[in-house]
Amino acid sequence: MSTMQGWAVQEGGKPLVLAEFDLGPLGAEEVEVAVDYCGVCHSDLSMINNEWGMSRFPFVPGHEVVGRVTALGPQAKGLKVGQRVGIGWTAGSCMHCHQCLSGHHNLCPEVQPTIGGHHGGFADKVRSHWAWAIPLPDGIDLPSAGPLLCGGITVLKPFLAYNISPTARVGVVGIGGLGHMAVKFARAWGCEVTAFTSNASKADEARSFGAHNVVSSRDANAIAGIAGSLDLLLVTVNVPLDWAALLGTLAPRGRMHVVGGVLEPIPVSAFALILTEREVSGSPTGAPVDIATLLDYATRHDIRPQVEMFPMSDVNAALKHLEEGKARYRIVLKA
Repeated sequence: MSTMQGWAVQEGGKPLVLAEFDLGPLGAEEVEVAVDYCGVCHSDLSMINNEWGMSRFPFVPGHEVVGRVTALGPQAKGLKVGQRVGIGWTAGSCMHCHQCLSGHHNLCPEVQPTIGGHHGGFADKVRSHWAWAIPLPDGIDLPSAGPLLCGGITVLKPFLAYNISPTARVGVVGIGGLGHMAVKFARAWGCEVTAFTSNASKADEARSFGAHNVVSSRDANAIAGIAGSLDLLLVTVNVPLDWAALLGTLAPRGRMHVVGGVLEPIPVSAFALILTEREVSGSPTGAPVDIATLLDYATRHDIRPQVEMFPMSDVNAALKHLEEGKARYRIVLKA
């Protein structure tokens, strides 16, 4: 019997408690990873509170894991015991469907979320399919690497998927856990970056992350002043916005890409799209090769999420800090 100790939510919305779980035998293609660090993502809060209706209790949250391989199933490939790896939102996929075979593993119909019917990384160990335990490049900053594995790939994915030019003009809505990384990535990509924030106190920070321009997302005149200028508008928040005004900031053939979990429908006028060939899209995280590309990119350009560290034993305090909107800008738990 192989057991894990993890901070588990027994019932939606309740504090996490330390619990022990029997993991059973290691699967033939699985790896077991000792957790060194684990990021705290707003998606963990959403799952804890069952906001998306997909939580299965009890479960251990945490899906931005940085750790060391401690065991390998007999059919696990490309890894070795002691190797540093990262595990993000996804812990497994079927590896034989059209999506997996075409390199879109994250869209697999049998995809296994790390914290959906599976125990995550607020624990001493976690398991995944070998393909989803991504080797960490030499030189990466281990304590801050966890948030790259979910939040980081979430905001970089549209740059990879839509061949965003380094001369593109990119807007980022929301300078928080996702948005501050998006600004850093877009600046290093070579883009002209405009940050949208409802918090005036974040303007200087947004510039320090690489934004060339800062616009108040509550100022209709300021938004109207950049109408028709952006090639990509990346929406990282999960609250309703003035969608018509934001669509109006797009240049012809511009794209508004949504990665924040907005629960309300987004109204879109057909003519706002038709007349200028604008597009509205969204995406989850990314396939293993996307995550590996992200890690290499972040390491080469020394792009690090801004993190606050908590000991794993203070996980409930860390979650409260995040829920109250006090995180600047990602939280990482140290095992």
